[in-house]
Amino acid sequence: MNPVPILMADDDPLDQLLTKEAFEEAEAVNPLYFVENGVELMRYLRREPPYTDEAEYPMPGLILLDLNMPKMDGRECLAEIRKDPKLRFLPVIVMTTSNREEEVLNSYQMGANSYIAKPVDFEKLVTQVKAFNAYWCSVVELPGG
Repeated sequence: MNPVPILMADDDPLDQLLTKEAFEEAEAVNPLYFVENGVELMRYLRREPPYTDEAEYPMPGLILLDLNMPKMDGRECLAEIRKDPKLRFLPVIVMTTSNREEEVLNSYQMGANSYIAKPVDFEKLVTQVKAFNAYWCSVVELPGG
């Protein structure tokens, strides 16, 4: 199975850095790309400037989506992805700080494939990434894999 790119949409640079480091610590081989808000996520997925170069910005095999972002939040992105025939096949994993039941339920109702509450402790994040990697990047067949 070839490693597929993972695209993370998260506006917090520290969360991006910690996730990148957790993926490295967990020895995840999937390349990780980042966008900072929902508008950038949709531009990336739709191959709009500046994301037109597929070698530099490959189509992701799955998306890690924060719910609370500026310009266009994760809920709006999820709705856009699910109604777009060219994108709706992409697995979307909501990865956010909230673990409120209504957020979890709403995310699944909107078509999220999984919901992960971000831990605040780095070691717990590494453990979470290892479990995520074992399932999503080793067991599951992803688009482009």
